[in-house]
Amino acid sequence: MNTLWRPRVLGAWRVPATGPVILAVNHAHNIDGPMLMGTAPRPVHFLIKKEAFIGPLDPFLTGIGQLKVDRTSADRAAVTSALGVLEDGGVLGIFPEGTRGGGDFSSIRAGLAYFAVRSGAPILPVAVLGSSERTGRLIRALPPLRSRVDIVFGDPFAAGDGSGLRTRKALDEATVRIQERLTAHLENARRLTGR
Repeated sequence: MNTLWRPRVLGAWRVPATGPVILAVNHAHNIDGPMLMGTAPRPVHFLIKKEAFIGPLDPFLTGIGQLKVDRTSADRAAVTSALGVLEDGGVLGIFPEGTRGGGDFSSIRAGLAYFAVRSGAPILPVAVLGSSERTGRLIRALPPLRSRVDIVFGDPFAAGDGSGLRTRKALDEATVRIQERLTAHLENARRLTGR
């Protein structure tokens, strides 16, 4: 990452040194996941669409602990693997929007709330800024070479309301709380970095 771009990592000390944690990352560009994996203070296991596991990428992604998910259905194997990462005290990375988009957390799915409430793991918001800049690109699918990309880690927080309930209503309410916290972190990260 340091060879191709200039990542600037802010707040990495907020990532707990041990224990389960879920990194909730905005997603505007293909490089967001690899950028976070290359700069996070602990190994991160992302849920990645199964379509990415093709050719030589399959053994590579599997070898570095990434989790294959079928987004066309409720993928129970992926859910079990993700919960296993948290049960083992690891770091699970999730793009709460489910796919690349505006990277603004405007539409998040309930999966993040499910993993957080079910496991009890705190959510730590992460903003990746600068990866979607449109000018100066040599390769359209990548940010401009040697451009700065900011990775801003926020404060961890609990998603649940303390009741331990995992009903649809409880997860919907948790999703609203999560979206508010993620949006606030993104706004703070933009002010901090000037982006």
